[in-house]
Order: sequence, then structure tokens, then C-alpha cells
Amino acid sequence: MALKLIQRVPPLLGRYPHAGAARLLSTGPAAQPVCVACLCTSSGGCIRTQGCRKLQQDCRRRSFTTTTTIKEPSFVASSSVGLHRDSWLRFRLTQLHRPTSAEEESFQQRLWSCSSSLQVFTLLRSVEMVSDTMAAAVLHRVADLEQVGNSLKDPTVLEKETIRALCFQLEQDSRRLTDAGVVSALRACTRLFLDPWSTLMVRLVSESQERLDRGQMSVGQLCTLGFAMLAMEGPGCVMLEQVMEQIQKQEPTQWSLADLVSVYRLLQGGVGEDRKYQDLLNAMHTHAVTVTSRMNPAAVSGLLGALVSLNQTQAMPLVINLCKQAVRHVPRFSDEELTIVLGALMHFGHSDRFFVEAMERYVPTMTFTSHPETVTKVIQFFGRRNILSPTVCDAVAESFVYRADDYTTSQVTRQIMALGKLGYLPPNANDVFRKVETILYSRFSHFQPRALLNLLHSCTMLERFPVNFVSKVFSSYFLQQLQDQGNGIDQIILAQLTQLYMTLKLECPFYEGPKLLPKYCVKSFLTFGRSLETPVDAHLYNSVKTGLVDLLGARSYFGSKVLTPYCYTLDVEIKLDEEGFVLPASQNDDIHKRIALCIDGYKRFTTNKRQLLGKEAMKQRHLKLLGYQVVQIPYYEFEKLRHKSSVVEYLHQKIFPHTFRLNWG
Repeated sequence: MALKLIQRVPPLLGRYPHAGAARLLSTGPAAQPVCVACLCTSSGGCIRTQGCRKLQQDCRRRSFTTTTTIKEPSFVASSSVGLHRDSWLRFRLTQLHRPTSAEEESFQQRLWSCSSSLQVFTLLRSVEMVSDTMAAAVLHRVADLEQVGNSLKDPTVLEKETIRALCFQLEQDSRRLTDAGVVSALRACTRLFLDPWSTLMVRLVSESQERLDRGQMSVGQLCTLGFAMLAMEGPGCVMLEQVMEQIQKQEPTQWSLADLVSVYRLLQGGVGEDRKYQDLLNAMHTHAVTVTSRMNPAAVSGLLGALVSLNQTQAMPLVINLCKQAVRHVPRFSDEELTIVLGALMHFGHSDRFFVEAMERYVPTMTFTSHPETVTKVIQFFGRRNILSPTVCDAVAESFVYRADDYTTSQVTRQIMALGKLGYLPPNANDVFRKVETILYSRFSHFQPRALLNLLHSCTMLERFPVNFVSKVFSSYFLQQLQDQGNGIDQIILAQLTQLYMTLKLECPFYEGPKLLPKYCVKSFLTFGRSLETPVDAHLYNSVKTGLVDLLGARSYFGSKVLTPYCYTLDVEIKLDEEGFVLPASQNDDIHKRIALCIDGYKRFTTNKRQLLGKEAMKQRHLKLLGYQVVQIPYYEFEKLRHKSSVVEYLHQKIFPHTFRLNWG
């Protein structure tokens, strides 16, 4: 009876009228009515089976973009799609048989378990009723499975009868869709790269504009619409600005967690460039700090990624809270999520002891199975934060030997750079560097010039000397490539070249290869910003200087921050004559021995262990080879001294351990 009653009321429940659209699309002086469906695809195909001359000409060779040729539905009523399993796939909308919430939830769970588009279509055919939001979810799942970058793995998936019928029904009944259904379907279409000028897309955009003008969309729906418009027209879209105006009118404290994450991601997508909407972001940061304890792995990763993209350096309280929450999710992060989290923590220069401990427990279980980029980000994080963890380094080094052939040259370089920076040789170091050598031989030309220089320089920090490849590095061709990558060669690159050449001359006396031309050599390794030496800690230096004055009797008996002819800067230099007497710092004759005091503050060590960083260990190694007597004054020893007399005695024992003379004045 219900079916017959609906069929008797065509004026109320008939097909969506096309008359208005037909008038808009008329062309020529006669302005003859045109079938709107003729313009629904990029190839001009028509949905109708009668009355369209274009269909009769092109139906056999037409390709699909958004709608399809299909037997029309027998009746239309509201917001659910019925699937009839017969020889023709047909859709119909009805108010009488809308799926229940439980049915929709069950469908969503089954949908997300599908691992191929074919499974999605099979599932769609197996259900009795599909709501508009469920129909949109089907398109989203197909996009999840087929989207690769800016294209689909298999574009012919859009030719399947099921998806053609689904798009047809969404087009015909766009006015009857819910707000959520309209914006979700539009977003799904952009993810499937449908023609933005197709009838389906035009109708969905038009409907979205009408709903937007009413001002009744939720934050989540506004974000979905925003993502769709961002994909179609970019951040300058007028409709997108209207979306943001409505979002700004709402209070972030009233948003759900999902809404909060969505707005962050929308701003990250390009809407929030150039500090635009900063007031909104500040309010969001304040609210986000209070809800981080409820965030799942995807939310933590999403927010950290957004903060990096938007360069929210002032949001450190939020970053710290997100890091604390990340500790709980370390084993549950996907590879992509963990990569984003680690990248964000490096960007903001933050690490948490508990996060490090969680990583130390997790890393040994993932190095052989996780994505190469994730493994690389792990060791890169520890290297960037100067955290020496033998557990992590050993696990990564072990997997490197077996997996390096599948790594990109960038990943190989970054992993060795991290070990070099930490100055750590894993137990299987011989195997690791044998693999590095093999990769260099087989893929030398694949390395970007700067990446190659970083790799070779890092090897020397670990006392592994790439003699066989240096001749190519010092060639004019390679040096020209370094210049072509940017605006000349910056100071850090020149410093690396100089130190690499010096290393070979000092530690590989048998080296007789090409020389580095003087024009590529620097005079000092100590440069502003990134440097091959760590500047001396000012407070520690002043304390040691005071003690030296008391020990030697006058400030004139030692030099400070002395630049040597070998590019290294000495924190303190003391000169002795042949009999062991201290000479004035200004004297340059009759010098028998030079003592180099390395006043090593905490920045010259790994943060969690008393081990010198690779560049500092190499500096002290080179100074010894150059004839200096190197005396190390580490912060952890000096800071224990509480009295003037103990400082003088300590310095005496360190510098002059074999003499009892305490007064050098």
C-alpha cells in the first residue's frame, strides 16, 4: 500500500526538474532547450535514453567522469538509496525505509574493512538501503583505495556500473540530500578527480552554496566543504572565505575533538598561510591544550603536523602536551603518523624523557618491518636531539645492513649522518660501512651532491675514511654540481670540504689523490649558526679563565679563542718552552709545546650520556695529530668544584700533572 501511495503522488516525489538548468545552458539565437545531462560528463554524454541526439551519436564511445547511462529509477522520495539485486542496478530514495543508526554503523565498519574497490561494490550491492551519507562514504572508500598522489591507480574504476549508478542518483536528487550528504559527496568527488564542470559537481557545489548561505552547517560540515573547495579552487576561493567566516563565529571550546582536528587540517591545507586567521589559531591552541589527553594517535599526529605547516612556534605548551600524549600512543602510531610526530618534535626542538624511553622500547620491534622513511626519521630524531641511545642505534644499524638496498640515497645519508653526529659506532660497524661502500659503488651517481658530501663527511667523524670516493668529490665537475644546486656554495659546505681534505691528509697519510683548491678552503670551522665546532660555553669559560689566572699568575700567560692555522679555534692555548716554562701568549718564538684546553660544556656532549659529539671528538683527534697536547675540561667535572683552591688544584692536575710548581708568575 505504501508503495502504491507513493507512486500516485508524482508532483511531490517526482524527478528533480531540469527546466531551469536547461534554460541556463541554452545556446545560439534560437536558444533551443538543451538536455542538461548532455553536459554531465567531459565528453558530453547524455543520461537520458530518449530525446537526446548526442546520446544516439556518442553512446558507444563515451567515457565516464561523473554520471552514467543507466535505467532510470522508478520513483524518488527522500534520503536513502535502495539497491535491487537484479539484472539492472537501480537506485531509489524513500522516506519509508531509511537505514537505522545501527545499520549505518554496521555498514561503515564493513566498508572500512574492504581492501579493494571490487569489495566495496560487492558490499554496496549486498545491502537493502543506503543513506546519502553512506553513499558518499562509498565514494570516499573508493578514493582511499584508488588514489595515488594526484591520480587514480585504476581510472577505469569510475566506469563500473555500481559507481556510475551511485553518482547518477546523487546528481538527480541533490536537493533531497542532507547537508552532511551534500558536502561529503562533493568532497569525495574531488578526491576521485571528477571534472569540476560536470553536472554532478556543479549541482553539488550549487547545493552546498545554498546550505552555506543558510548558516546552519556544523563545524565538521563546514570543514568538509572547505576541503572540497580547497581542492577545486585553492585557498583564494570566495566560497572558502565564507566557510572560514562561519567557522570564526563559533567558539572553539564548543567544538568536538573531531571538529578541532578538522579545522587545524583545513588551515594546514593552505587556508592559514601567512599567519592568516592567527586569532582563531590562538583560541584553538588554548582549547587544544585542555583536550590533548583525549586525543587518539591520528589526532596527535594531525595536530603536530598542522603546527609545523603553520609554523606555530609560539604554541610550545600545546607541543609539549601533545608530546606527552604521544608517549601513550607510540606502539599504536601508523608509520606515517609516527613520521609526522618525529618530524614535528625535531622542528620544534622538543623531546621528552618518557617519549624517548617509549621509543627505546618500540624501535627494536619495528626496524625490519616499518617503512624506510619511518626508520630513518627515528634515527634522525635521536641524532637531531643529540640523544645517544645504543638500543635505538644498534637496532637501526642492524636493519640497515639488511634493508639498505631498498633505501633511497637520502635515507642512507640521513641514517649515517645521525650516527656520525652522535659519534657512535654500533657493534656491527664493519658490516654497516661495508654496506655503505657497496651502495656508493653501485649508486654513486644517484646521490645528490650535497647528500653525498654529508655522507662522506659523516663517515670521517666515525673514523671511516672514504678514500676511494674523494677523488670524485674534489673534482671540478662535482664542485660545479654543488654550486648549481643553489646560489653558490655556502660556508658550511666549504667547511665540510676543507675538513674532509684535512682529515685525509692527517689520518690517511698514504692519500695521494686530488687536492682541494685553495679557493674552496675556509679559514675557520667556527661559523655563525650551523658550525663544525660548538662555541665555548661562556659561563664555564669565565670560571675556568678565573682559575687559570690564579694558577698561572697573570692573564697574559694564556690565549683565549685562538684561531689556529688549521681552521680550528682553541678555547684556551698555553705555550711552553723547551724547559717546560709557560710563555706569554703573545710570544711566537722558542715554543716547544702548545697545550689546547677544550672547555667542553654540555652542548658538546650527547644530552643523556657523557660522550662527545662526533664533530667534537674529531676536533680533539685532529688537534692531537697536529701536535697539540689536548687537555679536556668537561663541565661535569668542573661544576663539582666549589672553592677557589679546589679549582686551582684541579686545573694544575689537569694541565701540569707531573710538576709540583703551583706559582708560574
